[in-house]
Amino acid sequence: MSRDAVDRMDILLVENNLEDAKVTIQALRWGNVQCRVSLVCDGEEAISFLYHKGEFAQAPTPKLILLNMQLPRREGWHLLEEIRANEELKDIPVVVLAGSLDHRAILQVQELHVDGLMAKPVELDKFVDMIKSRRRPWLPTPRPLALCQT
Repeated sequence: MSRDAVDRMDILLVENNLEDAKVTIQALRWGNVQCRVSLVCDGEEAISFLYHKGEFAQAPTPKLILLNMQLPRREGWHLLEEIRANEELKDIPVVVLAGSLDHRAILQVQELHVDGLMAKPVELDKFVDMIKSRRRPWLPTPRPLALCQT
């Protein structure tokens, strides 16, 4: 296995808006984040990916999840609750990508222990800084809420 493959971070992007997914992936490239991005378009696909079911049997376990909260077939809130309740998944850092950052949304993500909250469309510099700060999820760190609003 090459050193590039070892250093590359696996990211699961859960986003049903393909234009937003494209912008997010371009931001990661622009910021020179060494990663492999897997894209799923709804909450049920995300569950299948995380549990390695069906077509995702060989999927990598992500080191970071970028999660849109408004998804078809299982909303992001329900998906996040399941991730946090699962012993094997609960420590994966999750950054929520939200269309708006109202008070209710901020309280909900704090309760579910997200690692970051970013308003869409993402502000490139802040987004890349947030993602790079998650590069070492194996180091024990507290989960402060990082809030970036554009």
